[in-house]
Amino acid sequence: MFEAITDEEQRGQVGIGTLIVFIAMVLVAAIAAGVLINTAGFLQTQAEATGQESTSQVADRLQVVSQSGTFNQSNEYITQLDFVVAQSPGSENIDLNQTSMELIGADGQESFKIEDESNATIDIFTNDDLDNVLTDNSERAEINVQLQNPNSSGDSWLGYNLEEGDTLTVTFTTASGASTTAEIRVPSTVVEDSVRL
Repeated sequence: MFEAITDEEQRGQVGIGTLIVFIAMVLVAAIAAGVLINTAGFLQTQAEATGQESTSQVADRLQVVSQSGTFNQSNEYITQLDFVVAQSPGSENIDLNQTSMELIGADGQESFKIEDESNATIDIFTNDDLDNVLTDNSERAEINVQLQNPNSSGDSWLGYNLEEGDTLTVTFTTASGASTTAEIRVPSTVVEDSVRL
């Protein structure tokens, strides 16, 4: 069954062949291990980035503390919407300039970034910073949106005429993509200039 090799030259040739095969196997294994380690590192980095983005899209959102409006008795329109907002629990810093608003109502849909809309203003009244960034859960900011020119009858700036009994959906979307929706319902009878919506 086993053949004894008596010739010394043949015995050496078999040993060299085995050594070459062994070295080739080690090289292949080393290259494969390098590829696996490189791929694993890339996948880990990508998974961490995806996790952070997913967390931001869920956590980095605004919380609407209160909402109100200014009612013009003469032309019977809501002329201005006022929102007091804060960071939701667990969120990172929120740049209100980069936050966008979407208004959906009977007059259609209007979307804009707060910074780009001349009829929208931001006032952070709980700190002295002027950069319009919420950095703490205790901070509050007021966002004002002018819908109507109060000095003109029916001059709609954003294309919305909110009258008594109307509804409007307002969605705030932060730079990370997290959204918060507020429902505005104008009472069917308004007797004051300032109304809680």
